[in-house]
Amino acid sequence: MDVEAAKMIGAGIAAIGTGAAGIGVGNLFGQYLQGALRNPSASDGQFGRLIFGFAVTEALGIFALLISLLLLFAV
Repeated sequence: MDVEAAKMIGAGIAAIGTGAAGIGVGNLFGQYLQGALRNPSASDGQFGRLIFGFAVTEALGIFALLISLLLLFAV
């Protein structure tokens, strides 16, 4: 296998994590909204956890994108 082809395949596989982060964020906010509609009084207490989960999920997505770009251009 050619080295350039292996780099492209590895970068494509690493970029899957970016799409998975988008799915995770959608799931996170959807579950929060569902819980907030069921019990509106408890939604204020869960908002901090929602923002923390959002930040961690987005950080993992950005990390996956960074790894993909490093595989393409730095290695």
